[in-house]
Amino acid sequence: MNKIKQQILDEITDSFSKSNDNEINNLIQDIDNANKIFIYGLGREKIVLTAFAMRLMHLGYDVHVIGDVTTPAITKGDLLITSSGTGYLSTVEALVNIANNNEARIAFFTAFPDAVLPLKANTIIEIKAQTMKDNAVVDSIQPMGSLFEQTQLLILEYIIVELIQKHNLKEEDMVPNHTNLE
Repeated sequence: MNKIKQQILDEITDSFSKSNDNEINNLIQDIDNANKIFIYGLGREKIVLTAFAMRLMHLGYDVHVIGDVTTPAITKGDLLITSSGTGYLSTVEALVNIANNNEARIAFFTAFPDAVLPLKANTIIEIKAQTMKDNAVVDSIQPMGSLFEQTQLLILEYIIVELIQKHNLKEEDMVPNHTNLE
């Protein structure tokens, strides 16, 4: 069992360490410049992105998870953060087109940055990890894109820490934004 644990940790460490600081810094700048931030993903990527949306809300950003009934319209000056490990999902394509038509910026997480859909984004964050796609970028003992999703979570958590430090925030600054409806 310990050998499998170590291999999983090694895979995550390798994938996370290959993330591009310039791409991440561009996303941080996009977040800080956005009027509103919209988050969209499917499957496990949605879960990871939703966790990120929650932390952005804790930091005081105006953030919305697409599909919630309270999601407002996307407009110029807004940011869509989306993801498709494989580089294509039809619903992501539809939302990217809506965001482009409304002059919003787009940040796109993918393992295939040269695919047609990510190339419509302003900021591409490449994750060097196995996805559901047959011609995987990186082999993993983990199934079906788990490595991609884990690396994405670490990148997004790293972004939160960078934003906290950039804006000289402390955890106690975030607590008042945490739900009290529990």
